[in-house]
Amino acid sequence: MSMAVVGMIAGMALGFAGYFGGFGAFLLVAALGAIGFIAGRFLEGDIELGDFFRIRHDRRDRR
Repeated sequence: MSMAVVGMIAGMALGFAGYFGGFGAFLLVAALGAIGFIAGRFLEGDIELGDFFRIRHDRRDRR
């Protein structure tokens, strides 16, 4: 399935949620869709948990 079709289906789902359930339902569907997208990318191996929890070093320490 192409990304255009996936985007169209996601847009239609958000549209239906917004129309029938109001703005709160729209936000809920959008948030759950984002969580599902990140979980899918994680399961495919495109991202790792370390990408989210990487420790940032202070720039003053590097000379």
